[in-house]
Amino acid sequence: MLVIGLTGNIAAGKSSVVRHFAEWGATLIDADALARKAVAPGTPALRAIKARWGPAVLGPDGALDRAALRRIVFADAAERSALDAIVHPDVARLRAAAVGAARAREERMVVCDIPLLFEAGLTGTVDAIVLVDAPRAVRLHRLMRDRGLDEAEAVAMIDAQWPSERKRDRADWIIDNDGTMAELEAQARAVFNALMARAARTASP
Repeated sequence: MLVIGLTGNIAAGKSSVVRHFAEWGATLIDADALARKAVAPGTPALRAIKARWGPAVLGPDGALDRAALRRIVFADAAERSALDAIVHPDVARLRAAAVGAARAREERMVVCDIPLLFEAGLTGTVDAIVLVDAPRAVRLHRLMRDRGLDEAEAVAMIDAQWPSERKRDRADWIIDNDGTMAELEAQARAVFNALMARAARTASP
């Protein structure tokens, strides 16, 4: 089975590529969904988060207030590292279980959507890497326009990740999302077809 790591810096358009891959039949493992599961009420990770940052990062229902926590961790690299140390091991465990289940089903290819693939040191857990990229100025504009962030907040979120230039040299496929949606879809389809061809070769005796 071929395991693909799909990644991209914030506001690069990775979610659009993920949506296309799903429409075309890809088996997807979503890191954000796994992270939400890892910090669900009653989990050890949520208890550790509360112990470190207090009840202010919880909502009235006891669930994690992601916006409140985000304001803390994106303002301080040390706090962000502390959060990663709490959440990443549980997310990795859940991802490994999902990949194992896909392998047991004898699927040909699975696509792991991992925003922090490089930052979290997970490149060795996948067989190939697809990077969705867009210029920094474009991503900054999208964050401010689509999420209602001010410039300082948007810059902090961008700066919390590796610069895309550092990632491009390490990716097997790159999808540039600085044009139209039709152009993005065409690039995504070409990469998807290449991935399926590689998966077929891998599965051949």
